[in-house]
Amino acid sequence: MGHLQAKKDECFILVKALPHRSSNYAETVCCAGIGHDAKWRRLYPVQFRILDNEQKFKRWQWIEYEFTTSKKDQRIESQKVIPESIQAKGLLKTKERVSILNPLMRVSLKEADARNESLTILRPKTISFSWKAKSEAQISNETIKHAELANQLSLIDKSPARPLTPCPYSFHVKWRDQEGAEHSHTCDDWETSTAFFVRRNSEGSDVAALNSLKATYENDYMNAGMALAFSTHSRRNVTFGTENQWLLVGMIRIDATTQGDLLL
Repeated sequence: MGHLQAKKDECFILVKALPHRSSNYAETVCCAGIGHDAKWRRLYPVQFRILDNEQKFKRWQWIEYEFTTSKKDQRIESQKVIPESIQAKGLLKTKERVSILNPLMRVSLKEADARNESLTILRPKTISFSWKAKSEAQISNETIKHAELANQLSLIDKSPARPLTPCPYSFHVKWRDQEGAEHSHTCDDWETSTAFFVRRNSEGSDVAALNSLKATYENDYMNAGMALAFSTHSRRNVTFGTENQWLLVGMIRIDATTQGDLLL
């Protein structure tokens, strides 16, 4: 019945948060992007790792999909995606990124609250990137959970799914907004964790990989154009009668005055 009420839409992807276990114990990814009308879309629940290869998308890529609305999520940007409808399209042109995203930049999370937004992007005035090693117990617990989720994915997809390897570090960001207020967030950006593994392979050690990431975010990104993307917590937001809890879901290179981006 819900599929009969589905609508079609398109957006380019800007955010892919770390995979989490949903209420029905499946592995899902919260994704967010911008539509042709230059407004935010929150796409959920996307079981990204069991999408067909031709459906899988990356940052800056346009996707076409069908969606319905959910009574459980009243945030205006949220769309409940029908997974089998996802079609990956071409990439957003590099020269178009700044012109589309600059009007969406906010000076602070307070401004996003005032605008009744539950997704937002802003340029930090200062930033400090750090990490904390997870304990053996934490890594073991995450490994078990990811194995359980992989089994669930295999049942859904009828083919073996590899468990996600937990990142041995949690990443943290201290930053100041354009109004001077200081903030501290745990980074829930999937691409940051992926970048750690890529750089560890290329740099040869954890220390070198971590320092490389730190230099990229604090120097390269900040000098050229750094943007932080945030989403409100699914259960801790104004639609549930609480103050918004903002989660850091994207650390993105978006040039301030020229077009371009730096890949991890």
